[in-house]
Amino acid sequence: MIEGLEVIRHPRARRMRLAIDPRDGKVRLTIPPRASLAKAMQWVGEQQGWIDAQRERLPGGRPFVPGSRVPFGDGELTIVWPVAGVRRVRREGDQLRCGGTEEGLSRRVERWLRAEALRVLSEETAHYAALAGVRVTKVAIGDARSRWGSCASTGVIRYSWRLILAPSEVRRATVAHEVAHRVHMNHGPDFHALVEQLYGADPTPHRHWLRKHGASLHWVGRE
Repeated sequence: MIEGLEVIRHPRARRMRLAIDPRDGKVRLTIPPRASLAKAMQWVGEQQGWIDAQRERLPGGRPFVPGSRVPFGDGELTIVWPVAGVRRVRREGDQLRCGGTEEGLSRRVERWLRAEALRVLSEETAHYAALAGVRVTKVAIGDARSRWGSCASTGVIRYSWRLILAPSEVRRATVAHEVAHRVHMNHGPDFHALVEQLYGADPTPHRHWLRKHGASLHWVGRE
């Protein structure tokens, strides 16, 4: 059995298909509704070489450990531990200075990053909402794998906290995108024109950055 294998019976699938999720390295096997699972698993076993080669190309985990560098906006922060007299994570310049136990270090660093993400994204959302003349009822963060942001009809905008790890212009373009959905709940020409108006430039290069490099952000903080 291949570690991390997910089997999906898709009603429109006509043949078996393998894919590697670049965000976590899991293997996804899609098979037709009436396909034999035993034969599918045998076929997967025959693809072990291909699976190993694809996984070798993945970025690999970047755990939060002493001395590691964490992407943060347009730069990086170095985790410094242990720091005497410090109970919470504290940023000083390009350092994240941490006290406490080493076993809880990763959890504390992620908690700090999430809080910083919520603070920054809330401020930027308020900025673009004012430009658009719309109301955002709430800003929240999560760790969704399939999208970087979402806007509900209720006015709630939710972001991936990992946007704080991306370049600042990529993050801002994403915020402008979600705020524009408070006016246009679609991806039509008027929507894209408003995104560009709010952001103040063509956001296309930043969407391309996320498509090319976004998966690597999901490896930050992982073993």
